[in-house]
Amino acid sequence: MVGMEQAIAGCRPAIAAILDKALTGGEVSATEGELLLTVAGNELAALMAVADHLRFEKPGDRVTYVVNRNINFTNVCVKRCGFCAFSRGHRAGEGYFLPTEEVVRRAREAWELGATEVCVQAGLPPRMKGSLYIDLCRAIKEEAPEIHIHGFSPEEVKYGSGLCGRSVEYYLAALRDAGVGSLPGTSAEILDDRIRNIISPGRISTAEWIHVITSAHRLGIPTSSTILYGHIESAGDIARHISLLRDIQKQTGGFTEFVPLSFIHAEAPMYRKGFVPGIRAGATEDEVLRMYAVARVMLHGVIDHVQASWVKQGVPMARRCLGSGADDLGGTLLNESISTAAGAAHGHFLRPAEMRHIIRSAGRVPVQRSTTYKLLREFEREPDAPEPLDAVASEERFGSYASLISSDEFRFVRKAP
Repeated sequence: MVGMEQAIAGCRPAIAAILDKALTGGEVSATEGELLLTVAGNELAALMAVADHLRFEKPGDRVTYVVNRNINFTNVCVKRCGFCAFSRGHRAGEGYFLPTEEVVRRAREAWELGATEVCVQAGLPPRMKGSLYIDLCRAIKEEAPEIHIHGFSPEEVKYGSGLCGRSVEYYLAALRDAGVGSLPGTSAEILDDRIRNIISPGRISTAEWIHVITSAHRLGIPTSSTILYGHIESAGDIARHISLLRDIQKQTGGFTEFVPLSFIHAEAPMYRKGFVPGIRAGATEDEVLRMYAVARVMLHGVIDHVQASWVKQGVPMARRCLGSGADDLGGTLLNESISTAAGAAHGHFLRPAEMRHIIRSAGRVPVQRSTTYKLLREFEREPDAPEPLDAVASEERFGSYASLISSDEFRFVRKAP
């Protein structure tokens, strides 16, 4: 604590005042958060120290992870988001669509390998049957009743409800009754329509995202919360986004975590084709560390968990984020497709033993959790007995299903990722 006080004392008065405010339980405003997002050098070190101290107040030295599998059942999408390299048009040669029986097989296999969660997300295929998401949940639950379905972003919920001609509330209730346990808070990007209209025109609006999320919370469906940064947003945009999430959480209490997602630029159309002026090549290391630290400082006491996304920024950087306010390492992510399609080079999944090694290397205690942060196994004293997923030599066995759908809507014969 003495070292941190000395570090704060070396900051500019305005920065020191904000950090002192955070340490004494005060709420850091969006304007103050914006200023913190500009610090560097010794001031960044002081900010990180404060964030790490606040992180320790809640989970202590525990760092959690979840054993999960991604099921991205189609990459066919009617939208053309500038940051997305995963989606394909319905006539594209690289398009695929997994039949329900394959989705179910993957969910059942995930459970047998020790996963507690399947994360189900995909593109928005044209002329999709509106009940598809609901039908998928029912089918998964019939075969793997105990597995948690973390599925369907606000964009997908809006799309499905529109195709059904039903309200968002009705559709969410139907998803819940079919087995959805939580929603990913993706499709948030930056919750500012000016930016959204540049990087993803035609995508769900800020007001629509908030409506889906708050409706889910009112219906007892928890969600994660996210941000996509490192493209054209400003420090003020980030701070206002975090402040908005904080306000929602105060009203509903439905967010399980906050997940900063660094923009992967390599294959993203808006970077590769250069049609967005001023686009950056993702976040720098300092920007990543500032993001996590400011998130912890602004969300302290409101959203307890901040997740370091290893698939977006790599394991070494994720480990550094554990010293900048993060307390969770996310999921094993078997079959991760979306980030890798955008050019992320950090692998498709991590085995549970690898997750624990990373956490221990940061001087923390590994804890396996559920999707909603129920602590399942703490590995401070429990020995590292081999788990089924640890024995998987490679991921090749999980991507070999050739999908064939032939109709007026789709005709794809491709190796599904």
